[in-house]
Amino acid sequence: MTGGASPPSGILPPGIFAGRNYAVLGLARTGMASIRALCDAGARVLAWDRDPEARRLAEQIAGDCRGLLRVAEIDRFSVAGFDGIVVSPGVPLNRHPITEVARATGVAIIGDIELFAQARSALPPHKVAGITGTNGKSTTCALLHHLLKTAGFSTRLGGNIGIPVLSTDALQPNDKGPAIYVFELSSYQIDITASLSCEAAAILNVSPDHLDRYDGSFEAYTESKVRLFGMQEARAMALVDRASLSLPSVARALSHRSPVVIEDVTLPGTPADWPSLQGPHNRGNAAAAVAIARRFGVEEAAIVEGLKSFRGLPHRMEQVGEVGGVAFVNDSKATNPASTAPALAAFPPREGRPRVHWIVGGLPKGDTLAECEAMLGNVAAAYTIGEAGPMFTRLLEGRVPVQRSEMMGEAVRAAAAAARPGDVVLLSPACASFDQFRDYEKRGEAFASLVAMLAEGSDPGEANP
Repeated sequence: MTGGASPPSGILPPGIFAGRNYAVLGLARTGMASIRALCDAGARVLAWDRDPEARRLAEQIAGDCRGLLRVAEIDRFSVAGFDGIVVSPGVPLNRHPITEVARATGVAIIGDIELFAQARSALPPHKVAGITGTNGKSTTCALLHHLLKTAGFSTRLGGNIGIPVLSTDALQPNDKGPAIYVFELSSYQIDITASLSCEAAAILNVSPDHLDRYDGSFEAYTESKVRLFGMQEARAMALVDRASLSLPSVARALSHRSPVVIEDVTLPGTPADWPSLQGPHNRGNAAAAVAIARRFGVEEAAIVEGLKSFRGLPHRMEQVGEVGGVAFVNDSKATNPASTAPALAAFPPREGRPRVHWIVGGLPKGDTLAECEAMLGNVAAAYTIGEAGPMFTRLLEGRVPVQRSEMMGEAVRAAAAAARPGDVVLLSPACASFDQFRDYEKRGEAFASLVAMLAEGSDPGEANP
């Protein structure tokens, strides 16, 4: 955006935060959306980013903010008496100096979801579904949004999936009823949200992840997730899988409520009717989405149609090609063993023969394959790549055939050569991507391009993207 252009109005009603003062730390997509929305809402804003280019872009819109925006460093002197410090979820609060600034001044650290929550009473009639967990939340959110849209509801994805909610206009209700916001919420986002009372909230598949943000404490990580239930009214819908319900902090949070247990939800039809929701993990994702859709008034016929027409998410159990009767599945979003294990489980042996050719590796998050160990009976062979390659090779040798491939192109070539019709070449790395790729999306795109080369008769081993 350049000076002279008017910023988008955003979702916050004009003037709702008039007279308030907020600091915004971090001026990427979410931070810039927060600045524009806060200025339109009448708040005075102090903005800062350590990146000079980000600061320059913020200064370009200062003129459009009617004198409400100032770009300068944030410290305990500049924010004393403010109404909030708005930070990106990516700011590590357990070690970032902003935490001490907030502590010294008594100013709360919040996020864009909390700003939305504070404005809810002034928005058109609506409901919110908030979904968190370690694995499955993106698919569940996308499916719920699809079910609602298929049924004709006014709905939007937001939070950790989709565009920043503050950069959008307010949803309007329609003849189906109130509008519905579907928010995917990471633990980081919940940490900086204080008043989001969801009409339906779900916690899915909690397992150790991102523990560096919680000083190594799984209990602290779980407590972060559980805060989503704590912000709800007692009569609101709380949904959880049985394993997560057994965790002490989750059990305590729901001890005086009657949660819906995902495994108890009845689904229409059979898995064969849901082509993009294969595997036991997707049964759980579907159950969560269907339970919330029913709660919000979606009729059964629309649910049946929505399950059938759902196409899934990019990089999450996404079939990107079939060559010679072999399916190639991109599950690059599986960045830890707990997320990869259900992908392996989705393709059981046929006629007693394992059929998964598993491409695994990257930047490891631990020194084991944890939950994947129980699924090795489904693996015909493993092809290890990246920094974790040597470690995973040692863990898998003697249990399944293993080829140390290093680069993905070599792994795709070897897996395609070994696979037989009916087999699956599965990229489900159980690792972060940062050793070789910018993010899991680039990793998945590289895999898809290698499969396209294979389909054209080229040698993917020569590419090694």
